[in-house]
Amino acid sequence: MLFSLEQISYRRAGRAVLSDLTADLAEGTTALVGPSGAGKSTLLRLLNRLADPHAGTVHYRGRDVRDYDVLALRREVALVPQLPALLAGTVANNVSYGPRLRGEECDIDCALALAGLDASFAGRTAYQLSVGEQQRVMLARALALEPRVLLLDEPTAALDERARDAIERTLLEVSARMSAGLIFVTHDRAQARRLADRLVHIDNGRIATGLGPRP
Repeated sequence: MLFSLEQISYRRAGRAVLSDLTADLAEGTTALVGPSGAGKSTLLRLLNRLADPHAGTVHYRGRDVRDYDVLALRREVALVPQLPALLAGTVANNVSYGPRLRGEECDIDCALALAGLDASFAGRTAYQLSVGEQQRVMLARALALEPRVLLLDEPTAALDERARDAIERTLLEVSARMSAGLIFVTHDRAQARRLADRLVHIDNGRIATGLGPRP
């Protein structure tokens, strides 16, 4: 099992965001679906310890996530946030950021290609890109770490229909070309059906319909 969550509870400002949530997330592509405020993004952040539950346990490949070195875990389980948060400078500087932190080289052109961008983007200024292009650079930055799992928080929420369709094609290609598992948050059940092997419906901080394959 990729992730197992056992009786997870999480509070923010005294309010229960997740309540006694138990679920198994298998290999492949999983969509976390549900209304805004249901706890989907919080659950995603628990998977690579950008947050820790107030109660319960998260296991990654059978091991408590708290037993991993947190930076090593985040390199292996990479999260792409909902809104692009690029560094100043070039696209190449952004893509190579993670590997540079651990003193390693990376194949920038390969990471860009996986994210659906050609090599000419490497020298471009990150802040001059469209939102859709910035989202692809964020994806390339995560892929440069060669993660085993990709976490994506509403990867197309800020995009128009054309850019959304392009990102969806890219995610399908990434899923097919890499062994990494994909877990993504969306409020759009139609998108979840297009992209995911299985859906997990979360509402009011709980699993609403359990786990199941894509209809």
